[in-house]
Amino acid sequence: MIKRMAEADVKECLKLVLTSVKEACKRRSPELQELQPTLVAVSKTKPVNHIIAAYEEGQRHFGENYIQELEEKSNNAEILEKCKEIRWHFIGHLQSNKVNKVLSTPNLYLIETVDSQKLANLLNKSWPKFGTPESKLKIMIQVNTSGEEEKNGIAPSEVCNVAKFVLEECPNLHLEGLMTIGKFGRDPNEGPNPDFLCLRQCREDMCKKLGLNWKTVELSMGMSDDFEHAIELGSTNVRVGSKIFGFRAPKTATA
Repeated sequence: MIKRMAEADVKECLKLVLTSVKEACKRRSPELQELQPTLVAVSKTKPVNHIIAAYEEGQRHFGENYIQELEEKSNNAEILEKCKEIRWHFIGHLQSNKVNKVLSTPNLYLIETVDSQKLANLLNKSWPKFGTPESKLKIMIQVNTSGEEEKNGIAPSEVCNVAKFVLEECPNLHLEGLMTIGKFGRDPNEGPNPDFLCLRQCREDMCKKLGLNWKTVELSMGMSDDFEHAIELGSTNVRVGSKIFGFRAPKTATA
């Protein structure tokens, strides 16, 4: 049985993670020193009181993998009342028929898992029904850097084409950056994570080809087991769940 954490434990764990983020930043190369990473607290399967506890400790960015959970938590009366500046990241696989549910999320900040031109086009056409006038929906392109069949995301070779499509054909979207999950269980002691290096190279190639400033293109990579290593390699967005909220029971739902 997995022991449920108390709100005080969540706050203490969050402090420890934030300290680790700061220490990892100090170990970065000089050209990365000015780029401060965003910590996304992954709250999937976790109760509302844990989200509020982290928010009270200063956390603002929260990530959800499952659409049903995102819908329930973002519309929760207590969260709406006590967490008015919360910023939701959707970090799960997004099916076309669930787009409107995600876009109707109160305080939706970023969709990190755009994995096709078709999905980008649908989000672009749908966003004006949900966003404020002149607002743009922030998205990231998900890249399957490990080449594993069970993982979503486009191939690294497709990044430039999809990014070009978003920039030129999707006026209602803002391309925030690139995201990867990468292969699980990689030991940082074995050397630089090839998935992180691959995503970094994808950004470099994309910026050269499309004339973008690499410092304005985010890299979302790194989770509880390797976020410090990811930050050292240039991640600007780390998704940390169990190190903040404790381990979670397996969940089989995909919605």
